[in-house]
Amino acid sequence: MKKLIISQFVVLLLGTIFAWANFVWELVAWLNSEPCPTGCVISAEPVNPFLTPCFYGALFFLIAFILSFFILRFSRK
Repeated sequence: MKKLIISQFVVLLLGTIFAWANFVWELVAWLNSEPCPTGCVISAEPVNPFLTPCFYGALFFLIAFILSFFILRFSRK
């Protein structure tokens, strides 16, 4: 069970980093008035990145990562 919890933690850590990196890339493009480079929104016009699926996905990954952190922390006791 311990290996499974650690594996889950690592996968969620990498997913969270990836999701937030995509969001930051999208945010920088939006601040520079460029179209979305990640493909989250198919539009030639800049779209507010806080209204895209990338942002909501990053939030869900972060919440799952935080919950996994607490599971890992309390499973060591």
